[in-house]
Amino acid sequence: MELNKFFTDIHHELKPYIEAAFAMAEEAGNIHMRYFRTRDLQQSTKLNDSDVVTIADKESESAILRYIHSHFPDHGIISEESGRDHETREWRWVIDPLDGTTNFSMGLPPFCVSIALEHDKEAVIGVVYAPYLQECFYAVKGAGAWLNGNPIHCSDKTEISKAVVATGMPYDRNDNSDNNLAEISRMAFRVRGIRRMGSAAIDLCYTAAGFLDAYWELNLNRWDVAAGQLIATEAGAIVESIRANRNHSILASNPHLLAPMRQILSNKTI
Repeated sequence: MELNKFFTDIHHELKPYIEAAFAMAEEAGNIHMRYFRTRDLQQSTKLNDSDVVTIADKESESAILRYIHSHFPDHGIISEESGRDHETREWRWVIDPLDGTTNFSMGLPPFCVSIALEHDKEAVIGVVYAPYLQECFYAVKGAGAWLNGNPIHCSDKTEISKAVVATGMPYDRNDNSDNNLAEISRMAFRVRGIRRMGSAAIDLCYTAAGFLDAYWELNLNRWDVAAGQLIATEAGAIVESIRANRNHSILASNPHLLAPMRQILSNKTI
């Protein structure tokens, strides 16, 4: 996919960084596809059996880090596989080289590379590229959000009973009782359907595009949400924290469904 064609009409002071983000996303996506559904996919686990890492995660991250160090040596980096490097710097890249690794390792299509650029710890560019699905979402702070060159906006659905929402399960679900099971059980009786896409970045982008009406998840990391959260907010969704003590635990929703989603998740009487 020629990612560059998607922003040819953007005239913005951040355009060089947008071009860089697209170049890195395209290279990472090519690496993903080189290993996807092949016998060459080496994989292991990190924190537990639910936390998978593959050779594609590592190679795509290495390619992205090489690009940043070469083109923006003064920029900081936060990345899933390598951690934090100069995170207090004015400009900082937040990278998930392969979000949806479990899907990827099983040959399932919902996986992506997520790249955000922060200025003074606020995301100003977000790119999420799902190479198998040929879907590229991106946003520029204050300028809107797009999918494959077309502007996107969150859904305008107003009835929670007609909503299709997404969620995920935290990696520490076996060790922490705040594991989202109770929330899923309550939500299942109130909405049209719940989906488990397996990628926080894709969930946020699908909420941005109106493919989902809302999404929530507990205990995510900054690299899981940095790009997708900007894309969702630029598309009109509202993203807010639902836990003060569980890393990045978020609810993303169209404005009409925010209140009922919040009430269901907090177990308040509606």
